[in-house]
Amino acid sequence: MMTKTVLITGASSGFGKACAQRFAQSGYRLILLARRADRLEELAAQLAAQCEVCVLAVDITDTPALEHSLNSLNKPFNNVDILINNAGLALGLSAADEAELSDWQTMIATNVTALVTMTRLILPGMVAQNSGHIINIGSTAGHWPYPGGNVYGASKAFVQMFSRELRADLLGKKIKVSNIDPGMAETEFSLVRFNQAQEKADKVYEGTTPLGAEDIADIIHWVCNTPAHVNINTLEVMPLCQAWGPLKVDRSMKFADE
Repeated sequence: MMTKTVLITGASSGFGKACAQRFAQSGYRLILLARRADRLEELAAQLAAQCEVCVLAVDITDTPALEHSLNSLNKPFNNVDILINNAGLALGLSAADEAELSDWQTMIATNVTALVTMTRLILPGMVAQNSGHIINIGSTAGHWPYPGGNVYGASKAFVQMFSRELRADLLGKKIKVSNIDPGMAETEFSLVRFNQAQEKADKVYEGTTPLGAEDIADIIHWVCNTPAHVNINTLEVMPLCQAWGPLKVDRSMKFADE
């Protein structure tokens, strides 16, 4: 079987790093993309004994730099078989009327604009070879709102719908599209959300057994290895300690005409 090439965005930590490690175990060829060159080089050195690895140190929100990096890929890295759109983030947990507009703009630029840009740059190659698999990392926040989730949740709802639209457009082509929606998972996610405030981040997972990055990497690896005629459209996963609560009702609200 020919070695497949996997491009992973946000590969320097969290789900992305775990995916790199999991796919390396199976001998896939890896393109690791993230901003932090030092982390990427360290990870690539660790995986070099298991597979071929190429590093792209680039800010995924910088479209010209991203295009330049992708165009610089030489054989055998220039034909991407699997794209894992993992790069994303949440910033802050403030109510919509108090949130920083710059945080909203950054989340949209990373979670939405960069994801569709990367997909558009890679997809024509998959269509030309009539094979490929796009994995988009969403979130349960794209299904189930919570206070302070506002733009983060909306951006992940976009990811889910974009995945479905891709499936519709690619019908008749041998290209799979899968949307993976993790729930509570302990990575650097909360550290980033709370601006590196470790105590706040730790509180999120206090008293729980959350998902780990390796759990999601195992799921993604499985999704990429289903039979050729099987497409996993959407997969939502939570830790056992997480579930849905009742709808909130504010019983203090009174109106003059009542």
